[in-house]
Amino acid sequence: MANLDTEICIVGSGAGASPIAFELVKAGFNVILLEKGPWITTAQFNKDEMAVTRKQSLRPSVEEEFHITVRQNAKGEWIEKSTKDGGTSLWNGNMVGGSSNLMSGFFHRMKPNDFKVVSSYGKIDGANLVDWPIAYDEMEPYYAKVEEEIGVSGKIVPHKALEPRSTPTFPHPPLAENHVAQLIDEAAHKLSISTFPVPRAILSQPKEERKSCYYSNYCGSYGCSSDAKGSGRAALLNSIASEKNCTIIPHAKVYHLQTNGQGKIISAHYYDKNGEKQLITAKIFVVAAQAVETSRLLLMSKNADFPNGLANNNGQVGKNLLFSAGGVGSCYLNYSNFDDTTVEKLKQQGVFVNRATQEWYEFKDERFGNSIIKGGTIDFLWEHSNPVAKAVKQKWEGSRFVFGSELKSRIHNYFTAGRKLKFEIFVDWLPTDNCFVTLAENEFDKWGDPVAKVWMGNHAHDVAVGTYLAEKAAKIFEELGGSDITWSVTGAPSTNLMAGGCRFGTNPSITVLNTDCRAHEVENLYITDGSFMPTGGSVTYTWTIYANAFRIADKIKAHLLT
Repeated sequence: MANLDTEICIVGSGAGASPIAFELVKAGFNVILLEKGPWITTAQFNKDEMAVTRKQSLRPSVEEEFHITVRQNAKGEWIEKSTKDGGTSLWNGNMVGGSSNLMSGFFHRMKPNDFKVVSSYGKIDGANLVDWPIAYDEMEPYYAKVEEEIGVSGKIVPHKALEPRSTPTFPHPPLAENHVAQLIDEAAHKLSISTFPVPRAILSQPKEERKSCYYSNYCGSYGCSSDAKGSGRAALLNSIASEKNCTIIPHAKVYHLQTNGQGKIISAHYYDKNGEKQLITAKIFVVAAQAVETSRLLLMSKNADFPNGLANNNGQVGKNLLFSAGGVGSCYLNYSNFDDTTVEKLKQQGVFVNRATQEWYEFKDERFGNSIIKGGTIDFLWEHSNPVAKAVKQKWEGSRFVFGSELKSRIHNYFTAGRKLKFEIFVDWLPTDNCFVTLAENEFDKWGDPVAKVWMGNHAHDVAVGTYLAEKAAKIFEELGGSDITWSVTGAPSTNLMAGGCRFGTNPSITVLNTDCRAHEVENLYITDGSFMPTGGSVTYTWTIYANAFRIADKIKAHLLT
């Protein structure tokens, strides 16, 4: 067994880990970063749909690494299912840079009221809602720092939910847009709805060694082969990887954090690429393995001092897990409904839609009583470019299976007669007692470690708010002239967005971390992925995770210098 010693040992390499490594290496500290997945380089990323999305080559084999999910059926019974049996996959980014490699880069800040949901909107029965222990003002400088370091492209357009900013605009101009963005703006304006360009963590112009976007339109689920996308790998880790005080070890699966019996971690134990056991000793340990796996690691690291798992003597590790609530919808823009000039503009491939509305980020409606309640975000986007997935969907005409010449005709018409426009809705996933992480009793991964059991209970309020927003979005599609308008809002979690499980706060009896994201019970343990979040706002989480990680990097530097 090898024994490496360092000042800071980081578990994970995504949005919650890469800013820590970046800042501390630049400050001169010695850093070792452990990543369970491989180091996939920019040149190795491709747009092979069969490999990437249909065979899921960027995810671990579910035969060797899986999860147990637990969800309620229509009868209210809790049903366990293994992801190796076709359940919901929870692996999102098992590689250096984590899931930030595979994101679409829709970047929305949380709003000031997202940090004080109870004070602003009150309690909701059955939801474990709390105000954040910090305010938006403390996070704002770090949102601005992410814009510069990660590279955010966009344009500020005033709207009713626009958050306060310390900078007047984004560091990079907006990405090129399809004409449909203008049509969405016009349709929304007729309905007295404000829209705005979506900030994207994708470069519209080169930045240092990174190239600008070349508009392949293969962003979500794919790695970026120009490094325009602001992954932790491309934007941060690549620039420090060659520094003498930085060591990045891929294929390093951490399975235990060992303590000294006095409230401090002394070593991280991991399996290397060959399955051999290794360990790292360090002064400071940072865990950012994504919410489910971070809770799993703490629960596996039990010992005499922490019989329920590391930092879990209060039983809060794994609790109040968050996903992203909301829904999706679509319409078909049939070219026959538009003039020839508009059709040619709509056919332009690659460029983005980049439109959103936060008209109902908070709203008042009689179906929810007389109080103002928290709403959410509606993002508009083209259907994913994957051609195989589009073609496969044409084999069904309602419930009737289609084949032969009829199938050929349907595929031809679908690809040539118009384009599908979609919307995605993001509303708060309310934390509840029915959404949490434990260890499976009798299920183990390829290393013999217990896999995570993930309970995915949702709150009915999430679905009600998502439905309200879907109805509004559908009205925009109607005004736009879309046909075949459909939408769906369910309690099913969006597993590419997860947070919670190690909530931060000021009360050690009900939270895992303090306001600096340091464990109450373990003085040299920081957790910097989305696990710290008590609520997630009505936006995607990545920007906030990045911003908080930069914030905590400053806290760790101060800790090391005292």
